Amino acid sequence: MTHNPTAANTMKHNPDDENEVHDLIAFEDTGHCQVTPVAQFSPEVAKTITDALRAIVQAAHKSPAATTADRDGIVRAQTFEEGDVYMLDAPYDGYFADRYLMDFYDVVDRDICSRMHLHTGLRFVRMMTGPDTRIRVSSLTPFQVTNIAGVTPFQPEQFVDDLPDTPAGHRRDRHNLIVPPNSWVDMQIPRGTSHQFNAHGPHAVIDSVHPEESIETFRERMTGYKMMAQTVFLADEQPSAESCALDGLDTP
Repeated sequence: MTHNPTAANTMKHNPDDENEVHDLIAFEDTGHCQVTPVAQFSPEVAKTITDALRAIVQAAHKSPAATTADRDGIVRAQTFEEGDVYMLDAPYDGYFADRYLMDFYDVVDRDICSRMHLHTGLRFVRMMTGPDTRIRVSSLTPFQVTNIAGVTPFQPEQFVDDLPDTPAGHRRDRHNLIVPPNSWVDMQIPRGTSHQFNAHGPHAVIDSVHPEESIETFRERMTGYKMMAQTVFLADEQPSAESCALDGLDTP
């Protein structure tokens, strides 16, 4: 196994801190996010899919059973910076993964973006968009995008800009990838690799698998199972929507 000197960046300083911020300037990603465009649908089909999945999350946030801790201490309906979340499948002894659905916020409506962050375990994320909706995915390192001739249906737009709100006298490249409307795109996120999701439009959902979620609880020595405690942020506060805008799309 190759030793990775940046692996220490992925560990929590305080294992129970749900808003821990690490030094952006010193941070280096441990890997690259691997993106796989899977399919594109008609607007009608895409809206049906995203609306059905978003409705599950919305129902969970109205359910006493989903908003109350179960016997394992897990509250299945929670709120993250990017949107409301419902844990479809919880980990258990002998199976250390769990699965979330996220109903994205529209950053234009809220006038606020999510922060760049990383996780202390690897992630698999399935992003789905409906009509008039895109997801801007960002990272501090370039994306690796699958392109199998005759199979991969499209290549997403990419561009690089300056990461906003870096400390005075410093700058970091921010690599951006756009999930277009009515699309299904998968992304594999290695442990300790920066990423940022911001949805532009009303029909966006993530179906996410966290294969190390319960392992992280032990590795980080948390006092209990806490969904947000596996996140490390690279900014103190959420920036305004201007910092993750998409030209030509962000109109009221």
